[in-house]
Amino acid sequence: GKTASFLIPSIEKVDTTKDHVQALILVPTRELALQTSAVIKKLAKHLPINTIVTTGGTVLKDDIIRLKRAVHIIVATPGRILDLCERRIADLSKCRMFVMDEADKLLSREFQINLNKLINFTHKDRQILCFSATFPNAIRSFIERWMADAHQINLMDELTLRGVTQYYAFLKQKQKISCLRTLFKKLNINQCIIFCNKVKRVELLAQSITKMGFSCFYIHSKMKQEHRNRVFHDFRNGQCRNLVTSDLCTRGIDVQSVNVVINFDFPSGSETYLHRIGRSGRFGHLGLAINFITMEDRTNMYKIEQELGTEIKLIENNIDERLYCA
Repeated sequence: GKTASFLIPSIEKVDTTKDHVQALILVPTRELALQTSAVIKKLAKHLPINTIVTTGGTVLKDDIIRLKRAVHIIVATPGRILDLCERRIADLSKCRMFVMDEADKLLSREFQINLNKLINFTHKDRQILCFSATFPNAIRSFIERWMADAHQINLMDELTLRGVTQYYAFLKQKQKISCLRTLFKKLNINQCIIFCNKVKRVELLAQSITKMGFSCFYIHSKMKQEHRNRVFHDFRNGQCRNLVTSDLCTRGIDVQSVNVVINFDFPSGSETYLHRIGRSGRFGHLGLAINFITMEDRTNMYKIEQELGTEIKLIENNIDERLYCA
């Protein structure tokens, strides 16, 4: 839904008789860039629209070759497309559509300087579209600077939490593996994403799950890009039931068959929590979010409940399958 809301108008505005870049879609990760490009191909499959994906971690020479041809839409991460603009390889001077998906991430300290530089390479009469699950101060400041008289549509009450039943299990750190094993045996899982706060924890947990006899993939930011792409592709195609990940996987990555999300490590903030539990309950499907809470997490959980205006209930012995199975 969200992706279509900015891709459809972007595609509609493309004049295929002109060979210049007419829309730039910015995303924070390569995984999201590839997914967005795939949606464009589906929506524009009967139109002569040329789209390219350019992100960090890929061969620059390949991008240079592709940009010598007519390109109408670019899907990119900020660092790579800015580099191409500064080298005068990519020309955005006639680009009138500037889209930011997961804008809260794009306007974090990691990307913000690049973003402000990048906007100046586009047409002075550009249209800017920002999409985000949360609107921190960085986004408000950006809107004030670049988007005078902007129209704001707030669907926060409907976003992410709808259809997702949230539980917590109060336990000690050493009890987490045992609790996870019990959940795997008791729940009717289509596919499950399990989140850890640290990269090292991801691999160790994935090994433990495999030793328990359950199929498991893992993905994190320290892996080579090609390996990450292959793992995510295989998981999305249903080749494995469980995926252990860091927060790399929280940003807009839709896997329709995921109906259970487990926070093996509870996140530190409400923004991260929103993005994590949004992995289940997508496309109108029901979903289940289970949080492993230690003594140190209690205050943070209560804080997140207040900030999001939601309730995380104590886990039941037997969870009704109707809450998370279609």
